[in-house]
Amino acid sequence: MKKQPAYVILAAIAALSLAAACTGAGDGDAGETVDFAPVAFDCDPNIGITLPDGFCGVVFANNLGRARHLAVNDNGDVYVATQAVRRRRGDADAPPPRPPMRALRDTDGDGKADVEEDFGDQAGGTGMDIYNDFLYFSTPSTVYRYPLVGELLPSPDGEIIVEGFPEQRQHASKPFTFDGAGNIYVNVGAPSNACQQEARAPGSAGMDPCPQRERQAGIYRFDAETPGQTQEGDGALYASGIRNAMALDWNADTGQLYALQHGRDSFASLWPDYFNDEQSAELPSEELMAVTEGADFGWPYCYWDHFQDKRLLAPEYGGDGREVGRCGGFGEPLVAFPGHWAPNDLVFYEGDQFPPRYRGGAFVAFHGSWNRAPLPQEGYKVAFVPMQDGLPVGDYEVFADGFAGPAPIQLGNDGIARPTGLAVGPDGTLYISDGQRGKIWRIAYNPDFEASEDASR
Repeated sequence: MKKQPAYVILAAIAALSLAAACTGAGDGDAGETVDFAPVAFDCDPNIGITLPDGFCGVVFANNLGRARHLAVNDNGDVYVATQAVRRRRGDADAPPPRPPMRALRDTDGDGKADVEEDFGDQAGGTGMDIYNDFLYFSTPSTVYRYPLVGELLPSPDGEIIVEGFPEQRQHASKPFTFDGAGNIYVNVGAPSNACQQEARAPGSAGMDPCPQRERQAGIYRFDAETPGQTQEGDGALYASGIRNAMALDWNADTGQLYALQHGRDSFASLWPDYFNDEQSAELPSEELMAVTEGADFGWPYCYWDHFQDKRLLAPEYGGDGREVGRCGGFGEPLVAFPGHWAPNDLVFYEGDQFPPRYRGGAFVAFHGSWNRAPLPQEGYKVAFVPMQDGLPVGDYEVFADGFAGPAPIQLGNDGIARPTGLAVGPDGTLYISDGQRGKIWRIAYNPDFEASEDASR
């Protein structure tokens, strides 16, 4: 008989314990039930971040590089995409860069990875997911996939699924998600801030129509399993007017795509007659959107103002911070977050390890801003949006915080950690990756856990 890994044995024990609890077996009154599934590992008393009462966790892995999106296989193996670090000119003695992907496994059931292997030979990127026994990974120009063959490392025989995206310096990442019906949806970010005639120049008008909307600033749909596709030859524009949707997820319960976009920058420095520093720091909103085929959310002509609860005309197109103009017919967000928090991932919680109120809700990882100066930078947290039938049923709330360390943060990279990727494991625990130094947290619900009063790192 083949020996099973420790995490499989422990998961089975946890499942049996839950079954006993749900049928009244074991300690407690007959018929006593629990509303969450216990986990098989022990939480650490201090993991350096704050969580709601009843939640705890472990540092699953550390020092992985600039960890971006991640995926968890059905057996608990974790895969992480990392972003390449630019080498400085003249730095000939620097060691060669690490491969762009990490494979991690917990073999002893303590909730932490004790096996780590690097793989892949492409440039680093952001997108990472598992679909139909393949590991998908994206670079700024290409979406690849690798067969999962029952070992920790996938087969090295990767293949290109989609290529031929426009080359661009800004917003080049290609995050993606699947609908479960054979389609993959890929973000193609806008290559500019606001499609100005003179990029990021004070008072420069916007190009009208904006030519960047022809192949960028939208979400494209492709066949998830056909190799060798190109954007122009095989991609279908699914939704447009989206500046940069770094966070995508498909809600299986509602059969709908959801996205979070990064709003534009620099209202005060480009249009000081209409916006002050405080308005520029808070606007425009970061938007959680339910995305339907053919939807248009108005970039670059329009932006969302969560103070006025309206989509307003951008100053590059004649707006003054109050005028709606041509923007009344574009899509509206489900939730509007403060500007420049930089949402980098989105996941709907479909597990049963957390209490019932979390099921069907959305977790959002905010990477943290760079352009709120002279005000302090914000973000650096994971929020939770309670939802029912795909619609919010209450205000968003901060779920995990303290990643950045002591406030205030004046420069984006001054934060100790920057939440970037999210994934839910087969046991219902939540994984959070850090794009700064490459840490991964694994979060569980355990109301009996007593956290350390020392929250320092």
